Amino acid sequence: MHLIAAASPAVEAGGLTGFVLDAVRAIGEVGIAVFVLLETVVPPIPSEVVLPFAGALAADGRFTFAGVVTAASVGSVLGAWLLYEAARWAGEERVTRWLATVPLVEREDVDRGSDWFRRYGGTAVLVGRLAPGVRSLVSVPAGAQAMPRPRFLLLTAIGSTAWNVALVGAGLALGRRWTIVEEWTGWLDVAFVVALLVVVGRLAYRRVRTA
Repeated sequence: MHLIAAASPAVEAGGLTGFVLDAVRAIGEVGIAVFVLLETVVPPIPSEVVLPFAGALAADGRFTFAGVVTAASVGSVLGAWLLYEAARWAGEERVTRWLATVPLVEREDVDRGSDWFRRYGGTAVLVGRLAPGVRSLVSVPAGAQAMPRPRFLLLTAIGSTAWNVALVGAGLALGRRWTIVEEWTGWLDVAFVVALLVVVGRLAYRRVRTA
């Protein structure tokens, strides 16, 4: 994306990102809530782009900081709640069977992960909402293990609000240079992918060694 030197933040972007940013400009805070909700369920929706851009629009007077953060937090909580309810409906045993069918993943790996979440689930939900790539997934074990809804929603709201304040605040502070935020969050995504590859590599090595 290329920043256009203009009075208000604008970008030339095609595809999904361009559509989302145009919709945010046109619809306002409601659009922010909708797209953040979708991002929680459908990760390709780029919240790391939407929220700094919305913050830059707040700096330009188009939105308010509080309005953007509130809309984004409402969308985050609703999206996480939908995933939670889907996993809770499916139940832990069914979710475990589904996860065990993933290549290189064995039932004992899933069971160990479930045991870990059972011990540290609250921390996982809170911190997980601050981690790109994990923010959506953490709702699944919470629902599968039937974490109490009030606790799940409270922790999700706290973690999501902290993430939203950081991204929207960065866009607000940077104004027309808001795309810098996307570059930094991109490095977080790279770190997550590297960590995921390490985990997959260990699983592959252990399976080959066992065979």
